[in-house]
Amino acid sequence: MRLYLISDNVDTQMGMRLAGIEGVVVHDAAEVKKALLGAMDNKDIAVILMTEKLVRLCEELVYDLKLNRKSPLIVEVPDRHATSNVTENISKYIESAIGLKL
Repeated sequence: MRLYLISDNVDTQMGMRLAGIEGVVVHDAAEVKKALLGAMDNKDIAVILMTEKLVRLCEELVYDLKLNRKSPLIVEVPDRHATSNVTENISKYIESAIGLKL
């Protein structure tokens, strides 16, 4: 089982490659969707790392996959701009999963 990165910038990809994590750099929603669905279908991938910007670009798809598929695990990683609030993201997952707004 391995990790796989879907990034919007080469710097993040290069840093992860130094740690032995392969991945792809994409820029628009169609590329993100193709890369994400391809990684989801790869049985060798246990964890998909996605930068914040790409998660925001395809938020509905990412949350749907997180809620309805057991594996691989999708983890949002801060990119070099790091703007998201972790608490806000957790609240979104809870609201989507059980319909309870915190």
